[in-house]
Amino acid sequence: MSEQQNTEYEKYYVPEQSKLPFIGSIGLLLTAFGAGHAVQGGSLSWVLYIGLAVLVYMLSTWWSSTIRESRDGLYSAQMSRSFRQGMIWFITSEVMFFAAFFGALFYVRVLVMEWLGGSSNNAATHDFLYPDWIPGWPMTTTPGELNGGYPTWEAMGAWGLPAINTAILLFSSFTLTIAHHALIEKNRQTLILFTAITALLGAIFLMLQVEEYIHAYQEMGLTLGSGIYGSTFFMLTGFHGLHVTVGTIFLIVMTLRCAKGHFTPKDHFAYEAGAWYWHFVDVVWVFLFIFVYIL
Repeated sequence: MSEQQNTEYEKYYVPEQSKLPFIGSIGLLLTAFGAGHAVQGGSLSWVLYIGLAVLVYMLSTWWSSTIRESRDGLYSAQMSRSFRQGMIWFITSEVMFFAAFFGALFYVRVLVMEWLGGSSNNAATHDFLYPDWIPGWPMTTTPGELNGGYPTWEAMGAWGLPAINTAILLFSSFTLTIAHHALIEKNRQTLILFTAITALLGAIFLMLQVEEYIHAYQEMGLTLGSGIYGSTFFMLTGFHGLHVTVGTIFLIVMTLRCAKGHFTPKDHFAYEAGAWYWHFVDVVWVFLFIFVYIL
């Protein structure tokens, strides 16, 4: 027999046909349609919640099937490599996502403020449009509202709830690292305990952020409509909060799976992927705390 005939090819699991992609596309369509009506105050904003419910059903069913297939030993080393590559590209796309918002913040603070303030190359912009406006960041009013009697708003400080939340997230990275090492060392009790602690810290972070938002809206006058400062503040911190929500759910599921003994030191990429995602969320928050709250 030739050398080629003796070669043993690695198996690659091909799942059966599924309706889940079609169901997911319907969920995305309903979500986009409902979100558009919700933003415009339309009467069909309730469609948004139906779309989200369909997406939750699709994702939970899909991931349950993935867990079952993995537990049944259907996946090969090639499939494991595919999962790793997929997670790497997913986190890369998330980096680009936040980079776009940080780029918008940089553009406004470094360039637009200078232009509106009457820099040497843009003096006419300042003289003809807003001659009485002195640029500064954070903006507590917009140039066109200086003499119009419109209400102003306060800037969010860094050393209250934001600083507490920063400490919480940094500590959560530490607890998750302890849990990950416990998994590798087959210390199941420590694994379950510190994974649960990390999930709890994520939930506390979200509760404090909700409290921060309530304070901003009710007492500071800081809303999404508060000029470019308000829009960039809530877009950056709000999307980060959404990512923390996803990561917390991920950690809760991982805690339950750890309790069921799903992971081994050699086969635990699902847990590792969750750890990658959580550390990414923590790093993004550090940049947020520096560039949105402090500077």
